[in-house]
Amino acid sequence: MIGQPTVIRFKELDELGNVSEALLRLGAETPVWLFEGQMGAGKTTLIKALCSHLGVTTHVQSPTFSLVNEYDAGGRTIYHFDFYRIKDETEALDMGVEEYFDSGDLCFVEWPGKVENLWPLSYMQLHLEADETGMRILEVTKV
Repeated sequence: MIGQPTVIRFKELDELGNVSEALLRLGAETPVWLFEGQMGAGKTTLIKALCSHLGVTTHVQSPTFSLVNEYDAGGRTIYHFDFYRIKDETEALDMGVEEYFDSGDLCFVEWPGKVENLWPLSYMQLHLEADETGMRILEVTKV
């Protein structure tokens, strides 16, 4: 069942702490988060803020070439995926994406459209875009 979308607007990087806190409340029971938006919209920056808020102390970066990075958040595992470079869903299956999604651990996924047929039944969809003034518009839907 698709929930009613929540829209969050922010412009400054120092607002990401509050945005992260709100998102973590919204998605508390949902381990798979799908981040959509154009290149440069701020998906990775938002994921960095979420990881920081969760207690990750290591450097968070987009796993463009490795496809997945693993972070420790005080005993809780976070997997960060970037499927921008994959050619088809077979690559994701070969790396065991379904096991990650079924693990119950937090999975933050950039470019999820590349693996649309592999999405779990329940997830949080986050669409991020920037307008001409630099304002970020984040639409969040629990599915």
